[in-house]
Amino acid sequence: MAVVAASPLAAKVPAGPIAEKWDLHKNSLKLVSPTNRRKFDVIVVGTGLAGASAAASLAELGYNVKAFCIQDSARRAHSIAAQGGINAAKNYRNDNDSVWRLFYDTVKGGDFRSREANVYRLAQLSANIIDQCVAQGVPFAREYGGMLANRTFGGVLVERTFYARGQTGQQLLLGAYSALMRQVTTGKVEMYPRREMLDLVVVDGVARGIVCRNLITGAFETHAAHAIVLCTGGYGNAFYLSTNAKACNVTAAWRCYRRGAFFANPCYTQIHPTCIPVSGSYQSKLTLMSESLRNDGRVWVPKDANDNRPPNEIPDDQRDYYLERRYPTYGNMVPRDVASRAAKERCDAGYGVGESGMAVYLDFRDAIARDGLEVIKAKYGNLFHMYEKITAENPYQVPMRIYPAVHYTMGGLWVDYNLESTVPGLFVLGEANFSDHGANRLGASALMQGLADGYFVVPYTLGDFLARTVFPKVTINHPSFKETLVEARNRVERIVAAGGTRTADDIHRQLGQILWDKCGMARNASGLSEAIGEIQSLREEFWENVKVLGTGEALNQNLEHAGRVADFLEFGELMCRDALNREESCGGHFREEHQTPEGEALRDDENYCYVAAWEHRGADEEAALHTEPLSFEYVPLTQRSYK
Repeated sequence: MAVVAASPLAAKVPAGPIAEKWDLHKNSLKLVSPTNRRKFDVIVVGTGLAGASAAASLAELGYNVKAFCIQDSARRAHSIAAQGGINAAKNYRNDNDSVWRLFYDTVKGGDFRSREANVYRLAQLSANIIDQCVAQGVPFAREYGGMLANRTFGGVLVERTFYARGQTGQQLLLGAYSALMRQVTTGKVEMYPRREMLDLVVVDGVARGIVCRNLITGAFETHAAHAIVLCTGGYGNAFYLSTNAKACNVTAAWRCYRRGAFFANPCYTQIHPTCIPVSGSYQSKLTLMSESLRNDGRVWVPKDANDNRPPNEIPDDQRDYYLERRYPTYGNMVPRDVASRAAKERCDAGYGVGESGMAVYLDFRDAIARDGLEVIKAKYGNLFHMYEKITAENPYQVPMRIYPAVHYTMGGLWVDYNLESTVPGLFVLGEANFSDHGANRLGASALMQGLADGYFVVPYTLGDFLARTVFPKVTINHPSFKETLVEARNRVERIVAAGGTRTADDIHRQLGQILWDKCGMARNASGLSEAIGEIQSLREEFWENVKVLGTGEALNQNLEHAGRVADFLEFGELMCRDALNREESCGGHFREEHQTPEGEALRDDENYCYVAAWEHRGADEEAALHTEPLSFEYVPLTQRSYK
């Protein structure tokens, strides 16, 4: 059983009608005058969409910003890999979209496990994001007459997703990057590439700096500021195989957790239904095929489990278009969690395709016949090219083979309405926080959240924190900086000194298999209990038997990976404990003991309609569970249905 503690959580959601909460809240925020902003230093960790937009916006206001990125350039942040689009309630298609419908779809898509006020604010800000990005020159797709084009995504019945072919993340990041580099040129942003944050420095209960490692030289560095903005993405790589870039990790967020920031809903992991299936044990990551492909591609398996004919030889009456059959209203555009579980069910039942039997078809035959080859190429050409390069199969001629894979994480550090964590002065943006997506993210909403947080929320709320706080003068010579630096260095030296026989990659792969098998697409109590014990044993083996060549004071990518695996081994246990505690199914958290007769997720609103926020109690103590009750005043709690 989880250790339940009295909850100190204060969400700071403003009073008033939901459509007015954000405006009323902004009116109550304190301001920092333009002449005083230059007196404040802000550290931004991560330079993806959330980090780049936040750093650029804060610097434009006049704050002194230090921006840290793990890559050699902010242009290489993992936001660049987002493919399908970004949602906004513009109603350009005149299909009766609105801020309300985007709000409703997002709450429902998250299976009623998100904070209503945050979601409504996100929907409100969505239109501003498009205007901002167009002004930056982001080349969104356009209709013949020049208007911005839209397409639909899973879990909605309107077309509200703006896109740039299959490169939307790349184009949006280049827009934010250009704004960031303009501030670098003016001297208001100081860039620190190839740095990895290893710890958070807390002085008198307030976040005042970070410890990082220069990944080129191996040197440890400390940096002080008046506030920290964490934008380091999600923890999907805990599973080893995921669609995330290999550098994506949980270390920065986990170090903040160990310094007092509560970790919320760590068991909420999104499985994306359209990924290229695993082809062998040698793989280190998986490749996403954009959800946008389900607009025109039809998902199916043979009706006969023993039908091994090439897909083009199987006639329509012998194909099971199972999403269209089960969910006639939404068809192939059901949300990701629903589509993923349906694919798993078909494959588990013996209807999967390909050599492994762990895939389903995504077929564009009908769309090409209806719209023409050139139209499909214009929409998805780069995605089709990528698929052919990886699989040596031409998806214009034969159906794609897809299977679900770990993609996004809805859990993250707990934040209040101001995006501030339980550590004062530590603000958390984008995928690194838990705030907007509940138990399942709708497609094309990640980019929306990252840019809303960075461009339009934190510039206001961080200013309020700075205006309300008295800051004693603190430099990197403060004892807290020296103590935290020593702890970070000792941890790295301990990894190097282990001198064992197993590589960090080998241990990471084993951890990923445990998590995928027992805390992946489906979970149950016995499996989760077993996983916790197995992870504890694997963690002990890591510290006794990991082998890292080289030293800490140099370029050492093996050491980088080992440090991240050490944190995944701690985080993985918390993920399983959270999943074990939540005795219900909701969104991406599917407990096999809790499902409807039709195999859908079965929530327990009476007992689990809350945010689970975990507090670190010490290395040898079990984390304490705090809860933030969720109320649904505007979108009544109902059983989700996409039929």
